[in-house]
Amino acid sequence: MKYLFAIFCIVVIFISCRKDVIGHIPTPYELEIPSHFPSMVIPENNPMTKEGVDLGRMLFYEERLSGDNSMSCASCHSPENSFSDPNQFSTGINGIQGNRNSMALINLGWQKFFFWDGRAKSLEDQILEPVPNPIEMHQEWGDAVVKLEQDVEYRNMFFKAFGEKGIDSTKVSKAIAQFIRTMISGSSKFDVMYKFENSLPLNGNDQAILSSISPEEWAGYDLFKSLTGADCLHCHSGILMHINKFSNNGLDATFTDIGRGAITGNPNEIGRFKIPTLRNIALTAPYMHDGRFGTLDEVIEHYSSQLVSSPTIDPLMEHLSSGGVQLDSQEKDLLKKFLFTLTDYDFISNPDFQDPNK
Repeated sequence: MKYLFAIFCIVVIFISCRKDVIGHIPTPYELEIPSHFPSMVIPENNPMTKEGVDLGRMLFYEERLSGDNSMSCASCHSPENSFSDPNQFSTGINGIQGNRNSMALINLGWQKFFFWDGRAKSLEDQILEPVPNPIEMHQEWGDAVVKLEQDVEYRNMFFKAFGEKGIDSTKVSKAIAQFIRTMISGSSKFDVMYKFENSLPLNGNDQAILSSISPEEWAGYDLFKSLTGADCLHCHSGILMHINKFSNNGLDATFTDIGRGAITGNPNEIGRFKIPTLRNIALTAPYMHDGRFGTLDEVIEHYSSQLVSSPTIDPLMEHLSSGGVQLDSQEKDLLKKFLFTLTDYDFISNPDFQDPNK
């Protein structure tokens, strides 16, 4: 009877455990979206879960996704640089450089296309590309999955995140996408300026920040928005500080990198590139798709006096005939002061975005 009872207990425990395995349901994740931001559209086939976000954060910093176990997503998207690369061009595991600067990972949950040329239509699609790319992480997805499957912790994390056994590239991309959607920047001086000018509620901390904003910063903001001033508002507007389009912003007369035109085959899109957000712009040097400008001063000078005409120039470059908006030295300084108000120090130091292994 003792043996029968022992066997009965073992069977009960096994069945109980098995039910837990079969019936695991990931925990829904509540995104903390700032009150002055629009709602974020989450793909139906990749709902946000706590387990998925935790897994995505681990994978974002996982060097085993590269062929020689030396490179992770964070290698080209470092937190201190607002998840961008301070180098003009990133270098892959084989010492090969690309020809474009790595874009900053800021508020990507509101963007509609990805990469400078917009070739990826979803965040999940974008994440799939760097691993097998021979000039980046250079590893077949099948080999990366084998590495992850050998780690018991990862097997458990994938099961908890997706409610089923198994690891594949789709689940990796979905988990990292969930993590990146949590990377919301909305705590800069500019956010307070935006709320104030739009008569939105200010909390106590906002009131304190409001009182610290200088007249020069407000003047720079006015200049930024003015059609007869810096004229930046056409491409960088609203709380997200960008618009979802591609633009030829007068960098070159002829192009070695034809940008969006290479994807669509449309000659009218040659030399056009995705418009990036200006949030945390002071932290994300170098600038432009090819990282040609190392400082904000160079960027401001480009739009002030160095615009170059070409057949696909954006018609919104209304001051092209005079080479730019022709700001004087004081106006350039005021504009730069405003651009610094877009820096969100809480974003780059947020512990939820840092390497979980440190």
